[in-house]
Amino acid sequence: MKFCQQDLAGVWLIERTPYLDDRGAFGRHFCAEEYSKHGITPDVLQANLSENRYPYTLRGFHYQMAPYGEAKTLSCVRGRVYDVVVDVRKNSTTYMKWIAVELSAENRNSVHVPPGCANAFLTLEERSVVHYYCSQYYTPEAERGIRYDDPQFNFQWPHEPDVISEKDLGHPNYKDTDL
Repeated sequence: MKFCQQDLAGVWLIERTPYLDDRGAFGRHFCAEEYSKHGITPDVLQANLSENRYPYTLRGFHYQMAPYGEAKTLSCVRGRVYDVVVDVRKNSTTYMKWIAVELSAENRNSVHVPPGCANAFLTLEERSVVHYYCSQYYTPEAERGIRYDDPQFNFQWPHEPDVISEKDLGHPNYKDTDL
């Protein structure tokens, strides 16, 4: 596993190079020791699987407030997604900045999102599946969201979402949140 620091504090792109042979592929997907070496607390309390039928399905932006802030490591295990991370930690040197990465079954990359950053992704292919490890349990009263089209951030999506939940459409712009 190769950890590549991104332009947001604490956000890592994790590149995996599997062992390939005529049976297929084998590779490490998670290693607490490797995470720790890069300053990532390797707690995994919950794992989620997001199965998406259609291309251009948008999920997010989601995050949880302290003390339930959660780190997430996301991987696309089928299809492709455009993943966006935005830093909403007021004490961060990268506060209000965002980055985007493509995750796919083909590139085998993951993105680590630290607590205090919001995450969203847009599927780029039908039947895309995203797996993610979380450092906290889902806590509904700590859940927050930001609109995917918040003009304060000027997010650049590769395609307008075709499918988005009413809940995600109902997220406020960031300036209107209770942070």
